Formats: sequence, structure tokens, C-alpha cells
Amino acid sequence: MMKESTFQGRKIVIATKHKKEKAIAPILQQTFDLEVIVPPDFDTDQLGTFSGETDRVEDPLSTARKKCLMAMELSSCDLAISNEGSFGPHPSIPFAYADDEIMFLLDKKNELEIFVRVLTTETNFNARSIETKEELKAFAQMAKFPSHALIIKRTKDDFQDMEKGITDSSRLLALFDRFKKETGAAYIETDMRALYNPTRMQVIEQATQKLVKKMLSKCPECFTPGLGITIVKEGLPCNLCNSPTRSILSYVYECQKCAYSREELYPNDKKYEDPMYCDFCNP
Repeated sequence: MMKESTFQGRKIVIATKHKKEKAIAPILQQTFDLEVIVPPDFDTDQLGTFSGETDRVEDPLSTARKKCLMAMELSSCDLAISNEGSFGPHPSIPFAYADDEIMFLLDKKNELEIFVRVLTTETNFNARSIETKEELKAFAQMAKFPSHALIIKRTKDDFQDMEKGITDSSRLLALFDRFKKETGAAYIETDMRALYNPTRMQVIEQATQKLVKKMLSKCPECFTPGLGITIVKEGLPCNLCNSPTRSILSYVYECQKCAYSREELYPNDKKYEDPMYCDFCNP
């Protein structure tokens, strides 16, 4: 049986290179009075970079787990937290970009893994080839420059002379002029590293709050922290034909230590779905 003080007062290492502790540490300290450690010279870029020079080989969850294990080795901590973000087209909203953040907690002492996911359209993620200063100005404005940094390359896959973390207009313009003379254009990207992207840092803070809420959620049988949704069941019946739809019917909560599980109806007070969302009534 887990005690009330599963996390209280322990040391925790934050597996980050890009100052994510600014968003993560205050929440952990306030909730659990944890002593936060950030390993110096911790290189997460070896597991993949947003700018493309190093591909991420494993999926986001496996990468987040690996970050925790690497940080534990460097710090001799048995408790670690990491974050892994992904950016691209939203899976269900056409023409929208999304920030998909995984927040992962690894507790070797209690053999626990607790993780959450936050998917949001609150992101400035974008990239394109720019040929004119007018286009550059428009892109920079859209990207919230200079509070949010930019990356510039000659072309999308040319990493020679690439510069990241640009927050100075004169530097951005000088590099653009140079690459334009050489190739006729320049490739501009939003810098999605947390320390250069306040919007992403806010999402990481939201993900940390969601993780803490799950850490506080305990199994009613064995009191293990991390009780959460493991299965989302679709099948809310159509109001017209009563056929199951793709809308959420219920959530299944499971404990990772004992056999406890429970199913709860989706808490939106809906017993039926509108026929417009029914594959039979509205194919």
C-alpha cells in the first residue's frame, strides 16, 4: 500500500536542456515540496531536434521515458520528470496546426510510470520558404517574433550555417539577405524549443498541472497514485436510430498496481448523440 507521502519531500530530476524547469518546478514544489534538480549539460538533442538535423527515432512516449532514465543516471535520483512535444497538422481539425505534449513521471522507488497528454491548437508552429522581405515580415509577425524566436536555413534540409534562437530583427534580416543572394530564398521556421517559445512553455505548464492532478489521484483499493483513464469507449447512441456513434460513451479508469478498474459514463450529461454525428443517419 502506498503511503500518503509517495512523492512528498523527495528529490526529483527534471530531464531538460531547454529551461522547462521554469514551467514545471514551481508546480511540483508547491504541490509536493519536492527538491528539484536539473542536471547541467544534459543533452536531449541527441534524441531528436525540431529543426530536423537529428531525427527522433522512437515515439514521443518512449522518448520521454528515455529522457527520465538518462537524467536519473546523471543525478542518482530515483524520481524524474520529462516532457516531449510534437508539432504538425491537428489530427481532427482541418488546416490547423497542433502542439501535442507528453508529460512523463518515472518513479523507480515505487515502480510507477505516470503520464498525461495535452493536445492543443495554441501554438505558433509554422515554416516556409521566404523570397521577399515583405513575406519575411509577415511570417515574423504571425510567429510572434521577437518574443518567440525563429530559425533560418538556406533550404528546409540544409543544416549548414543554420541559425537558431533568433530574436534580433537585424540579425534575421542579415541572414535572410545572405541566403537570398546565395539561393534566391531562405527557409524560416518557428523555434519550438521551450526556452525560445513562451506559448509552448504555457502549454508545458498546463501539462504539468494535468500530471500533478493524476499524481494526486489514488486507487481506492491500494492507494497507488496515478489512477487515470486507460480506455476511451465510443458508442454514444444516436437520438434518431439508436445506433452507436463514434462519440464518447464512457471512460475506463484502471490502477497500474492492482486489478481495480471502474467505468464512468462520459460526464457531459448526454445520453444520446445528435443524428448529424451518426454514420448511419448522416453517412
